[in-house]
Amino acid sequence: MHLHSRTGGHIEVLGSRTTGARQSAPHGTQVRMLSNSLGSTSHRRSDTIAVMAKLGFLGLGLMGRPMAEHLLSAGHEVALWSHTNSKAKELADTSEAGHHCATPEGVGAFADCIFLCVGNSAMSEEVLTGEDGVLSGTGEGTVVADCSTIGPSTARRIAAKFEAKGAHYLDSPCTGSTPGAKGGTLTFMIGGDEQVFERVRAFFECMGTNLYYCGGQGMGLHAKLSQNLVLANTLQGFVEGMVLSTKAGVPPDLMFEILDNSAAKSGLIAFKAPAVFSRNFNAAFPLKWMRKDIGLMLESGRELGVPLPSTALVHELFGAAVAKGYGDEDIIAAFKMFEELAGVVVET
Repeated sequence: MHLHSRTGGHIEVLGSRTTGARQSAPHGTQVRMLSNSLGSTSHRRSDTIAVMAKLGFLGLGLMGRPMAEHLLSAGHEVALWSHTNSKAKELADTSEAGHHCATPEGVGAFADCIFLCVGNSAMSEEVLTGEDGVLSGTGEGTVVADCSTIGPSTARRIAAKFEAKGAHYLDSPCTGSTPGAKGGTLTFMIGGDEQVFERVRAFFECMGTNLYYCGGQGMGLHAKLSQNLVLANTLQGFVEGMVLSTKAGVPPDLMFEILDNSAAKSGLIAFKAPAVFSRNFNAAFPLKWMRKDIGLMLESGRELGVPLPSTALVHELFGAAVAKGYGDEDIIAAFKMFEELAGVVVET
């Protein structure tokens, strides 16, 4: 059965993932989002609306919790799981549409489209395909959108297991850090079947403003890792330049103004400089996760035969900062190690 939206798009009422129609849930009819048109790689917003879909979200950390909150706020039923069980229970208790699940398998059995945001490749693989994982509970037609930044080869391995069961997997890493997750302004890079992505596009739009379809399986991750490669190397240049100029006696706020009005102008520098100057290292993007991402970049470089010498050095430098205990702080904590080596503090 199809319903037509006021905007001219259409909505398909969800049937069973195997055969037969699904009965309406107590909270209302579940519907699957379909775009009015397919095929472009643009970041346009779709002309569809979302009505009481059965979704899932796994991983409720700095990024995951606000992302899941946006799905709940949009009116969807959301099955919730977190490695820290209390986080899932707490969020489920904030909304009648929230459902706490004791295992990832429970989320897989409940939801038609499942999002997750966890720390690394091993976590993603365990949550999705391990014992009591999502795969155990899913049926034919389920869509899994993995927003974690993991290895492209890992994503392809996971995707193959879901495809063997008639389900779908999209690698869907995002950027925007905690502020973007809280504000619903994340940027997503998607790899996998484009028509599957278009079916669930409206759910992504609850959490982000820019959606880029990048190609087949793993391409979203390759795009995300390349973006973070530029980010990491820019950050290292910012650290070294500011420590050097401060040691020489140039006031940090003056140096920042010069950078911001020169060819060295950078969105990263403009966004992070105030936090550096005020010594606010509260994590929007923890340094340990940036180091992890750099490791994935180097892994991809080896697989593709692309040398990444500067990135390899940054990996070691950030690793030293993590070893000194700065891993849970924001990426700008990379300043601390170089400040200690130079005997200077970049502050205003």
